[in-house]
Amino acid sequence: MSDLPTSDAPLRIGTRGSPLALAQAHETRDRLAAAFELPQAAFHIEIIKTTGDRVLDRPLSEIGGKGLFTREIEDALLDGSIDIAVHSMKDMPTLQPDGLTIDTYLPREDVRDAFVTLTGVALADMPQGAVVGSSSLRRRAQIAVRRPDVKLVEFRGNVQTRMAKLRDGVADATFLAMAGLNRLGLTDVPRHATDPADMLPAVAQGAIGIERRADDTRMAELLSAIHDRDTGLRLACERAFLLTLDGSCETPIAGLAELDGDRLRFRGEILRPDGSDVLTVAGDCPATEGAALGHAMAENLLARAPAGFFDWRA
Repeated sequence: MSDLPTSDAPLRIGTRGSPLALAQAHETRDRLAAAFELPQAAFHIEIIKTTGDRVLDRPLSEIGGKGLFTREIEDALLDGSIDIAVHSMKDMPTLQPDGLTIDTYLPREDVRDAFVTLTGVALADMPQGAVVGSSSLRRRAQIAVRRPDVKLVEFRGNVQTRMAKLRDGVADATFLAMAGLNRLGLTDVPRHATDPADMLPAVAQGAIGIERRADDTRMAELLSAIHDRDTGLRLACERAFLLTLDGSCETPIAGLAELDGDRLRFRGEILRPDGSDVLTVAGDCPATEGAALGHAMAENLLARAPAGFFDWRA
């Protein structure tokens, strides 16, 4: 294509400044550079601090939910300060602001949760009354279902901060995403990967999405060269499921779509925050009809949920 970025007019990539966010931005840059045989100097990574990065002492559900990690970056995209934005898709609201779109996904990483302790044992092997730190309502509700004896405490921060808290005895264990550990190359962190058959991950966990201005045809053409079709098919299903349930950080929701040839299989669940009730659903469809399946699976759960299950929707 013509009009490729250059060192004099670089493509500006917006991202958060955490080590994981930067690793994802670097992966995006490197894939674009390889696709068009461009030098790294043809790209500029713009670090943008978000509200979610500044507030570390409270659960996300108390301060506004998923948009806390995207709002300032999307503002920069809308005002033209950056050309594209790189996001962890599990942090993304299901709807983008007017004028923005996400239609490019990189190949998905490991979707599993990592149960992290100083010794690498599994959740099932933790002693009675063990303390597990997590800020995720989904993980906390899933733990409450599986190990009601475990004590749950609020836990936020990057990998290094969380490992320091474990060493200091603030908690005996915590959860991270396997995808993040892999992308950061943190092979030394003791972890036990949880089987999705035992504990479904967050919707879109392990996926990187690239946001652009909807009318920017130049960026659309560039990004099409690095889009991973399989990840797009899977996320179409998962995010339709989340959208229909009106999911947010106040909602314990899990879901995973997997491709099996030309079929897409989906499993999902909703939980009460205290783990006192959980509803599950599963189905399959042609790979290209995932959005309709995700919507239908969510409608199934909404119809089956007892009175009061969705009080958070009020």
